[in-house]
Amino acid sequence: MELRKSFQIESAHHLPNVPAGHKCGRLHGHSWVIEIVVEGPVGEGTGWVMDFADLKAAFRPLYDQLDHCYLNEIEGLENPTSERLALWIWARLKPLLPLLVEVVIAETCTSRCIYRGPDI
Repeated sequence: MELRKSFQIESAHHLPNVPAGHKCGRLHGHSWVIEIVVEGPVGEGTGWVMDFADLKAAFRPLYDQLDHCYLNEIEGLENPTSERLALWIWARLKPLLPLLVEVVIAETCTSRCIYRGPDI
């Protein structure tokens, strides 16, 4: 069984490694949608894979670090592409959520990346 929980953050960034004149090299913001995906068996007694409240609690410290912030100032996100953000989130959540199988980052309603990383 798979569970998906979405979170929305508002934050600014710029991409320092793009070619000169690229629009993403300028400071800009996104209404990011971050989806955390866990997978596992349905518990016999609980009837669920895990409590959505536990998923929310695990993500909360990251939400507090990312929401209404300048991503480039966060350690590990100096080049905050969607891909780097997915890796950054994965590295921090996987130890807390062993059932984590996917992190989805949508920087716009039409552009997203999906990371299905290895266990760390």
